[in-house]
Amino acid sequence: MEPINWGILSAAKIAAEWVAPAIHSGTNGRIAAIASRTPGKAEALAAPYGDVRIFDDYDTMLADPGIDAVYIPLPNGEHVAWTKRTLAAGKHVLCEKPIALAENQIDALIQARDASGCLAAEAFMVTHHPQWTRVREMLAEGAIGTLVHIDGAFSFYNDDPNNIRNMADLAGGALRDIGVYPCVTARFATGAEPTDIRAEIEWDKGIDSTARVWADFPDFTMSFYVSMRMGLRQQMVFHGTKGFLTVETPFNAKLYGDDVLHLAIGNTATRERFPLVNHYQVQVDAFAETIRTGAPFACPLEFSKGNQRMIDMIYAAAGPA
Repeated sequence: MEPINWGILSAAKIAAEWVAPAIHSGTNGRIAAIASRTPGKAEALAAPYGDVRIFDDYDTMLADPGIDAVYIPLPNGEHVAWTKRTLAAGKHVLCEKPIALAENQIDALIQARDASGCLAAEAFMVTHHPQWTRVREMLAEGAIGTLVHIDGAFSFYNDDPNNIRNMADLAGGALRDIGVYPCVTARFATGAEPTDIRAEIEWDKGIDSTARVWADFPDFTMSFYVSMRMGLRQQMVFHGTKGFLTVETPFNAKLYGDDVLHLAIGNTATRERFPLVNHYQVQVDAFAETIRTGAPFACPLEFSKGNQRMIDMIYAAAGPA
């Protein structure tokens, strides 16, 4: 089959470092075009990938009939509008998280997706990593007994005022950047949705720099924190009546070497390793396969809607800045 021809809407860092290489090394896609509003950036991103068309205007790229799918790594506040415009142009769209800033915005995206007949999805690469499929299987099999509580943490230090994560007018903040990950992985692994949330947020110049969250689910509880003002850390722990399961690199694969699941039952510990997975490549390959065959996609917009609902609940529980 012919490869899926991808267009990339902006030369953002995540596109340059992760997603463009994943498309290029994947099994069923190629980088056909890159658009950037900053002179020279699209050319620099395209350099390793051969014959790539360059655009300085986003709408012009969307009008190109040679593009099948578009990856959007724009600032958070632009995701909804450009996802809609991409769908209206008849292109499939994979948009960086958060795809929206409120739950009702995802309702509008679902309507736009259905009207277009195209695939639209949020780029939660973690849902495509086999370690998270394995966590879901282990919980369902009762590997730790009955799940009682989930602990999570995701942090890194970034107080650069020129970074978009620290810009309130570009919808920055810790919850939208990294807080989505404890939420999405807990929901993906358990299939459950929160019923009540308590939260505390530390605000810094209009953005949530740190958030602490306590969530009640129907049959278990969860607590996690995320911060852009603490040293690098990430971990998810699922604690049950028989033991606990630790996901050592839950969000940034290969951060500490191999991705490892650590299962502890009493005095016995076992480790399961995933040494060869690039979850960005798995994601773009899965996206292309869904386009071609209609195969189920791990993170449809309906699943994203539940995640946005949880983020909305956290902001509401914490109250205004």
